[in-house]
Amino acid sequence: MGRQYEEVYHRSVEDAEEFWAAEAQKLHWFQRWEQVLDDSKAPFTRWFSGGQTNLCYNAVDRHVVAGKGDRPAILWESPELGQSRTLTFRELHREVNRFAAALQRCGVTKGDRVLVYMPMVPEALIAVLACVRIGAIHSVVFAGFSVESLAHRIEDSGSRVIVCADGALRKGKPINLKEIVDRAVDQARTEVERVIILDRGVVPWTPVPGRDVRWDEAMAEIGEAEVPAVPLNATDPSYILYTSGTTGKPKGVVRDTGGYMVALHASMDLIYGCTPEDVYWSTSDIGWVVGHSYIIYGPLLYGIPTLVYEGTPDSPNPGIWWETIEKHRVSVLFSAPTAMRMLRKFPSSWIEGHDLSSLRHVFLAGEPLDEPTYRWAAETLNKPVIDHYWQTESGWPMITNHMGIPPLPVKPGSPTREAIGWQLDVVDEQGDPVPRGQRGYLVAYPPLPPGALQTLWKDDERFVGSYWKHFARHGKRLYFSGDYAIKDEDGYYWLLGRADEVINVAGHRMGTREVEEVISGHPGVAEVSAIGIDDEIKGQAIAAFVVLKKDVADSPALHQEIIHLIRESIGPIATPKVLRVVPRLPKTRSGKVMRRVLRAICEEKALGDLSTIEDGASVDEVRKALDELGEVTQPRT
Repeated sequence: MGRQYEEVYHRSVEDAEEFWAAEAQKLHWFQRWEQVLDDSKAPFTRWFSGGQTNLCYNAVDRHVVAGKGDRPAILWESPELGQSRTLTFRELHREVNRFAAALQRCGVTKGDRVLVYMPMVPEALIAVLACVRIGAIHSVVFAGFSVESLAHRIEDSGSRVIVCADGALRKGKPINLKEIVDRAVDQARTEVERVIILDRGVVPWTPVPGRDVRWDEAMAEIGEAEVPAVPLNATDPSYILYTSGTTGKPKGVVRDTGGYMVALHASMDLIYGCTPEDVYWSTSDIGWVVGHSYIIYGPLLYGIPTLVYEGTPDSPNPGIWWETIEKHRVSVLFSAPTAMRMLRKFPSSWIEGHDLSSLRHVFLAGEPLDEPTYRWAAETLNKPVIDHYWQTESGWPMITNHMGIPPLPVKPGSPTREAIGWQLDVVDEQGDPVPRGQRGYLVAYPPLPPGALQTLWKDDERFVGSYWKHFARHGKRLYFSGDYAIKDEDGYYWLLGRADEVINVAGHRMGTREVEEVISGHPGVAEVSAIGIDDEIKGQAIAAFVVLKKDVADSPALHQEIIHLIRESIGPIATPKVLRVVPRLPKTRSGKVMRRVLRAICEEKALGDLSTIEDGASVDEVRKALDELGEVTQPRT
């Protein structure tokens, strides 16, 4: 076991051009590439230079031409509205052509930016595919970002056209997206010429004369349309996706066309182990990188149905996901550890009784997968659970267990080894590899494989500074992931948290993940978040916030059990100064714990932008947990 992985992996990095050329030949090209890899202007690596292709043609037209037009392409489920819908590849082709024509009528041409601010509806995918069909650059913004955040993205991208919906629902609560767009357009120093609104009847809204047009009216004016897919250079930008920056100014990650297409298509087989008969469900949102890569492009490029889901894991009941898997015969599920931890709080009876026989693999990514959550998911679902690691910048997995080839043995808590194409290592401050088993910084050796970010929008200098200069003073050109990790004797990687979240207690450095992993091992714990807080004596101290399982009560004995676990597993130095039980953790709507919010509460600092928080009540609950014990002040020294 492992020999085939070694063969495939080494071919992907040692004979990279031959390997990726073979993968590229499985897709449609209007013009074949002249050079597979152009690294002459490193770190601005270019893949398939001289080649011309189109993401939309390969994701939609190619399957219709191949006689698969009647196959389902989009399966839409909305527990929020109690509605379902299916679009075949032929129907998707029709709608994408019509909307592409509508965009052209708005004056959108190749290179123009179109901002998409929509909930999880089929029209969101149609809008994105229509953009890449005509060579427009799409910038999808998560439907829930604040007015200020949206205004910045409109302004930075220079979007002339916005596509939005009147509103969205979150556990039945309406979110007025049109109002947010109106206010953001007023704030942005960019002239927005047209706003196309999908009227779902969720909230009332008023059109802005001369600027706003309803989706159905725009499509009615078009009628039927055939808009040829524009041959685009493989190196042309396909989209801009903004990710958080340490300076507070979001970074516009720029993705290419050809390299991204080839990487995603290859990953569907080699990493996700998909077959042509599968149904793929990524539970993410199209506003995040996972939604771009594995709700929109990956499954459609591979020619299999993608399940688009509007709702949360526990509403209208904690069994809704398993009902959905049973209904649509989902083969591959891609979700996040946060979702599993949420569902882990509920009795397993919500899962039992559902036919999950179609489900073959469960992939989890987005944050470290702790061993207790892994074991719960694997044992409760009785399915292989695959931990994998990647970033907005990478566009697809960097570390994973490949299901398309005989998988490697699982080590719970580790996402296993490098994905095809990625050459990774763990290094010290000088950029030198550390001995196996020691902590260090996770880096990638250039050139980065196809699909990775090309640059940052209108900011090549920041691209180099953010990702390539960390070790430059030592004469090394390494891609800095920003994460802290260990590489063990078998070459498996263990992620310890963001490098800037490493807790330094009296000179002892440890990752937040190390502390969380131990606390998660307590049988009464459902979720936990550990952070470093200011301490006058030790520099930093540890604060840990715990969510208990539904049937577990808080008690002094439980606190002592958790502290004992930490002292036994890591050492007395890791004993938390603050250990509090809370009803829930403050999270973004994508499910990530907002550590900065926890830290700000503990240190009595400004909370900052909370526009993406899932439930504002969680902030008050954390404050209350500290306040009741006299600790909403600077941490005790």
